Amino acid sequence: MNVMFFLYLCSQNCFFMKKKFETPQCETCGAKHKSIFCDISKSEVSELNDSKGCNLYNKGQVVFHEGNRTNGIYCVNKGKIKLFQIGSEGKEQIIRFAKEGDIIGYRALLSDEPLSASATSLEEDTAICFIPKQQVLKMITENPNFNFKLLKILSHELGETAKIITDLAQKPVRERLAETLLILKDTFELDDEKNIQVKLSREELANIVGTATESVIRLLSEFKKDKLISLDGRTIKLLNIPALTRTANVFD
Repeated sequence: MNVMFFLYLCSQNCFFMKKKFETPQCETCGAKHKSIFCDISKSEVSELNDSKGCNLYNKGQVVFHEGNRTNGIYCVNKGKIKLFQIGSEGKEQIIRFAKEGDIIGYRALLSDEPLSASATSLEEDTAICFIPKQQVLKMITENPNFNFKLLKILSHELGETAKIITDLAQKPVRERLAETLLILKDTFELDDEKNIQVKLSREELANIVGTATESVIRLLSEFKKDKLISLDGRTIKLLNIPALTRTANVFD
């Protein structure tokens, strides 16, 4: 056998061994307590586990495309997801994020409409489970508590969408960026050093705020100069949350 070909085969085998994926079990899922499925019965957990399928995604890999149909919902077992729409000029607008325990794709399923956004993974080895429509509808029909939680999530998403529209129409870019950093803090939390636990490019931040990448770069430098934040590549540390909140012009 050709030596180079043998080395190539070895490298491929090592790659697949490293990427070996064990399907998460609903009974022992580490994200279960954060999800809509946290209070379902043992029999429902068993049915859920038997009906679902799971996949592993690389960073930047597409989970689903805007405009496609879905025949189930997705539950994030591990990792972080961004959901976005593409505007008329081809520009990406990030509308929200999902993390461990969150479900995505449910609005399109329940409304029997095409998916209104695309979803991609923000991290390596992101694990996502797919729950088929029949199982979701069965739980909605038989479990009033699950049904109520799903309605609550839908209502919250509707309110957040309305807020995004208002902010984009009325708030200055500086306020929108400060509010975005606070939203990222609340969504992904801070580590012990007060770093936001998600790493986004300047372009991705601009796609949340709804502005040019250059504007985000300039404003981040201003926030750093004002000692609101510190920057280390894509890592953002929040130094003065009260001052950042005032800059964002948000109040409880």
